[in-house]
Amino acid sequence: MKRIVPLLVMGAIGAAVFLAFSPFAGARNSTAQATVVKVTAKEYKFILSRKSAPHGKVTFKVVNKGKIKHDFKIAGKKTKLLGPNKSATLIVTLKKGKRPYICTVDSHAQFGMKGVFKAT
Repeated sequence: MKRIVPLLVMGAIGAAVFLAFSPFAGARNSTAQATVVKVTAKEYKFILSRKSAPHGKVTFKVVNKGKIKHDFKIAGKKTKLLGPNKSATLIVTLKKGKRPYICTVDSHAQFGMKGVFKAT
């Protein structure tokens, strides 16, 4: 009996270590997290930290590094109008496919403030 207890304890510790480092550990939490995309607005372009992301929740962190006001619109949602050096966060849920994004200010999109983001 004295030998069985240490073996049971070692088995329990081994199982706990295995589960902690298993590829399934935390799998439930990873699907709930949003992908973050940094968006820099300038005259007259957007610079995105990535051009695609897994479908689902995507957080766009937008900062205006230009000298005039801009906004960012994607999937029917848009940021407020951002002055120079101002920022905003936009969270959208994207289905698989391509989603156009634009600046809705005057003719900024015509001057190049537009693009396509892909949800995979």
